[in-house]
Amino acid sequence: MKIVDFELMKKIDFKDPAVWVASWFGCGFIHPAPGTWGTFGGLPFGIIILLFGGWPYLFAAMVLVSLIGWWAANKFEKMLGDHDNSTIVIDEVAGLWIAMLPAGTSSLYIFLAFALFRFFDILKPWPISWCDKKIPGGLGVMVDDLVAGLFAAIIIGGLRYAGIG
Repeated sequence: MKIVDFELMKKIDFKDPAVWVASWFGCGFIHPAPGTWGTFGGLPFGIIILLFGGWPYLFAAMVLVSLIGWWAANKFEKMLGDHDNSTIVIDEVAGLWIAMLPAGTSSLYIFLAFALFRFFDILKPWPISWCDKKIPGGLGVMVDDLVAGLFAAIIIGGLRYAGIG
């Protein structure tokens, strides 16, 4: 297990804003499990947006982060010469925020959003796995996590609709 990948670090231009956006301000450099750290790094921002603006603002923020993430992931991939490098975690932030949309301000549902999103992002059932393998570039980096977030959001929405929790 590598804690620091020095070969990777040599390829990175840390003055490029795409590096900091793609890694969600450095969360992607934390090992092991940079995807989980990236998801965790997006959590407080999502909670604050939900508390002060509600789901419409979180949705708008997710769209914005997805578009910026697409650009940053494309640029970062070209810098590294590696598709969907684990250092890129802005996709986890966007996916988590989709999962959080039906959670409201419920601590239980926010926890479930985190847990279910990570579950689907790690296991990658179909069609998440198809998106991960078949869609190239920064768009591919973003889309599989957006679909994983959608899966989690559907479950949370169903639980809320059923009055569970």
